[in-house]
Amino acid sequence: MRISAASDASLIDAIAGESVARFTADWLAVTGLLPASAAPVGIAVSGGTDSLALLLLACASFPGAVVAATVDHGLRAESAEEAAFVGAVCARIGVPHSILPPRPEMLAGGNLQDRARAMRYACLADWATACGAPWVAVAHQQDDVAETFLLRARRGAGLGGLAAMLPARPLRAGEGVPWLVRPLLGWSRAELATQVAAAGIVAVQDPSNRHPRFDRSRARALLADSPELPPARLARAAANLREAEAALAWAAEREWGARAHAAQGQVSLNLTDLPRELRRRLVARALKTVNDAPPPRGSGLDRLIAAVDAGQVATLAGVVVRPGPRWRFAPAPPHRSP
Repeated sequence: MRISAASDASLIDAIAGESVARFTADWLAVTGLLPASAAPVGIAVSGGTDSLALLLLACASFPGAVVAATVDHGLRAESAEEAAFVGAVCARIGVPHSILPPRPEMLAGGNLQDRARAMRYACLADWATACGAPWVAVAHQQDDVAETFLLRARRGAGLGGLAAMLPARPLRAGEGVPWLVRPLLGWSRAELATQVAAAGIVAVQDPSNRHPRFDRSRARALLADSPELPPARLARAAANLREAEAALAWAAEREWGARAHAAQGQVSLNLTDLPRELRRRLVARALKTVNDAPPPRGSGLDRLIAAVDAGQVATLAGVVVRPGPRWRFAPAPPHRSP
């Protein structure tokens, strides 16, 4: 890791005008608003090539309206040094930078990568709120979308799983919370590397990105070795599926308004003559409405629907479902001790 001897201004000046115009247009397509000094964009910067390119593009596009943070997960010996490296880059370009320490209690149990991701977003949400930043931008890009598409297709994912990641979503529930935004979904990894190289920065290299033990590393290697699987085309397919997912979500919302009745912690639902996927979505929503928790999807949900279709009373996710012209969803009674 190193920064060249170029002057401070040259790090930003190296970003070409056409790149600034492209990034600004992409940003506005996602958020509809430009950052300002009183409402800056928070940039999550790990020190890798993609996040450094995001930092440079944001600084060139929105001078004086950028703050940055690095989450030190504490999972690798090099993480503290990498966070300090990002701080040095930010100091040279005049961007306030914070190092967010790990929260070990959030890393215990379950899939470590999933836990680390949840911890990272929790830390970033708290930091952005304290900074008055309405957005936290992350550097997911076109190749990431293609890799995710392959990984989920291999697992037999449905439409929602295969759809491209959302360009924007709230970082957590509630009103007035910061939004997670992804303005680089149309940029390739190679294009972002060009931005960093032009600034004379040598980015952090995380060896886990190339280790064959990890699914994503293997997907990345497959794409690199398979010219018949261009990432841009796979990302386009995922984007098309995202549009289809949005259309289905719209249709499900409309049908819920027409077919569901919720009162006193229970739901009744008319599922007559609906396509299978809309039935699945409405049943999942009814389960969540009664139990206020994310319902199981996939095979568990399908088994529930098949059972109730067959005239059986079935229970899933703490909700008992009874058949009839209108399915009835109610909290399952507590288990009795033997």
